[in-house]
Amino acid sequence: MVPESTTTENAQRDPRRRALGRGLESLLPARPVSAPVASAIHAFAETPVEATGRPREIPVDQIDRNPYQTRTRFDEEQLAELSASIRATGVVQPILVRSLPDGRFQLIAGERRLLASKQAGKETIPAVLRQVSDEQAMEMTIVENLQRADLNPMEQARAYDRLSRDFKMTQEQMAIRTGKDQTSIANFLRLLRLPGEIQGKVEAGELSFGHARTLLALDSPEAMLKAAQKVAALSMSVRQTETYVQGLLHPESKKKEIPAEEIVDPNVRDAQDRIQRALGLRVKIEDRNGRGRVIIEYSRLEDFDTLLEALAQG
Repeated sequence: MVPESTTTENAQRDPRRRALGRGLESLLPARPVSAPVASAIHAFAETPVEATGRPREIPVDQIDRNPYQTRTRFDEEQLAELSASIRATGVVQPILVRSLPDGRFQLIAGERRLLASKQAGKETIPAVLRQVSDEQAMEMTIVENLQRADLNPMEQARAYDRLSRDFKMTQEQMAIRTGKDQTSIANFLRLLRLPGEIQGKVEAGELSFGHARTLLALDSPEAMLKAAQKVAALSMSVRQTETYVQGLLHPESKKKEIPAEEIVDPNVRDAQDRIQRALGLRVKIEDRNGRGRVIIEYSRLEDFDTLLEALAQG
């Protein structure tokens, strides 16, 4: 168990931890355990389980997965690293659970720690018990997940959508509750307009949030899907994707912006790249049917002196 003074010092050093604590505590009104619930849990332990706020060891096989969990993917390598750490030093931060009428427990927050503990062969895990309703448990789980940095964009989009649908929260209320920017929340929610196949690519990491947001500018699911396939196949950057999508939206303006004479022959481009590598300066070759000029750019006098030396040696 981590000493209380150490926990306080960590909270002072890590603003996100303070924000998370406030976020969860605001959903956890302090109230005693009801008699029926305490009686049901009594079969599990010799003394009644109370929502004291203090961690206690609970058998991992007595804890059920959270049905409101918005995370769908866990990095196996990171999970293995956490498991090795738990095997060596134990669980540093307790998980959060609530009691069920049948004497079991349901996870509210800390699924990675629970999975890693099971993987490490631990029989028990430190947990803090809270008595909350189904609705409170779902909201707490979603908010806790959104305050993490490792959710993929689609998981975040679906989490915000659940807050909107199930709790009738506005985007402004979600921003206050999670500490996120309202514009970012709106952008995440827009991702749900993408075709399912593109959402899968975003979830798998084949397309980034920036790629997905850019594809939303296209006017039909078919156009989005076709563009996404090309973007993924060519490993386009977000900037390249933006240029490509703008070209699809405004084909005529694209033709005007790129005159035919600016299209560079592959052999000329190769020679241009070789000279740039040799000189370490930006080089442009203008060639028209075998005639043209070589333009070498420099921004400092030292670069010009280096250029003269290189040409003299050549």
